[in-house]
Amino acid sequence: MLFAIAGGIAVGNLYWAQPLLTEIATALQVSTGTIGLLVTMTQIGYAVGVLLIVPLGDMLPRRSLIPAVMACSALALLSGALSPSFTTLAAALAAVGMTTVAGQLLTPLAGDLATPEERGKVVGTIVSGLLAGILLSRTVSGVLSDAFGWRVVYAVAALCTLLMAVVLWFVIPAEPPRPRVAYGKLILSIFQIVGRYRIVQVTLLIGALAFSVFTLFWTGLTYLLSAPPYSYSVSQIGLVGLVGLAGALAARRVGRFHDRGWSVAVTGLALCLATASLLIAMVGTSSILLVLLAVLLLDVAIQAVNVLNQSRILSVDPASRSRLNTAFVACNFIGGALGSALSGPLWSWGGWRALMLCGVSLTLLALALWFGGRETLDTTSVDRSGT
Repeated sequence: MLFAIAGGIAVGNLYWAQPLLTEIATALQVSTGTIGLLVTMTQIGYAVGVLLIVPLGDMLPRRSLIPAVMACSALALLSGALSPSFTTLAAALAAVGMTTVAGQLLTPLAGDLATPEERGKVVGTIVSGLLAGILLSRTVSGVLSDAFGWRVVYAVAALCTLLMAVVLWFVIPAEPPRPRVAYGKLILSIFQIVGRYRIVQVTLLIGALAFSVFTLFWTGLTYLLSAPPYSYSVSQIGLVGLVGLAGALAARRVGRFHDRGWSVAVTGLALCLATASLLIAMVGTSSILLVLLAVLLLDVAIQAVNVLNQSRILSVDPASRSRLNTAFVACNFIGGALGSALSGPLWSWGGWRALMLCGVSLTLLALALWFGGRETLDTTSVDRSGT
């Protein structure tokens, strides 16, 4: 649970800006189409950080590595709070993304500590904490911004991140020494491991598509709720995240489906549910109840896909869990960056309907990959020798 809370605080730092986009755009005098790039820069930074920092978890002691990256994240958040312009804020948030990788170091560590029979459950708990952090960050961000302004949001986040770094320094257990590998070889081995396992390749593609839908929806939701007929305040938009949190908690135990061998089937069902939720959101544009229902269903669906994908990947090669997690998260957030980058232009071009049609197209593509790779995704068929 501590790992889940710490991971939630860390990954939540990526999403403070989402309900604040309209307010920041006004304060820094940039257009709606441009301000969405703040989320994109954060996610690109996160993908880079995951690629360059998380693999070190297979080599360096995580008891010191995790608090160190959280301290760097706190410094980047403070820089965001003090940024005088859009350009400097975008650079600060890219740095936040690069250093906000503690959750992805904690997940493989938990995978190492858990027994094989409970790994799906443990991963499910931590990933639920990560998603809860994403969703609660929007609510907290909106409330703090309405009361004190958007800069205070980043100052408070910096303080919370630094405090958690201190806590983790004391509670993460010591690990036995592991073989040292040249850094260049360590990074190169990520691509070698991905190329070795077909199951990893298919899972990464499905995960990237699912997460692009997630960020497309949530970034676009800010535009929808800021405009008539809703015209919600920042804090009201943030409160919508509580509905998504209910969805995340409802899906908390989905990792048990992996432990019971139902991972592939439930992944397909979750992708169908995601498609249905987007269609509900599209037809219910002017009904807040239907929009909230769509939020709930979409978050249950994406949570399920993420937990099952991550549990599946962490079961493939125990000696390479941090590097496999690197590939998984980097691909997810490249997809997420694509989704947030598309949201602004799609909103300007065709509004909410265009956003939802794009999301449906992405989920259908993920379903096609799932359908064609069902046998590949069965972890019981993985050849542990790598052939």
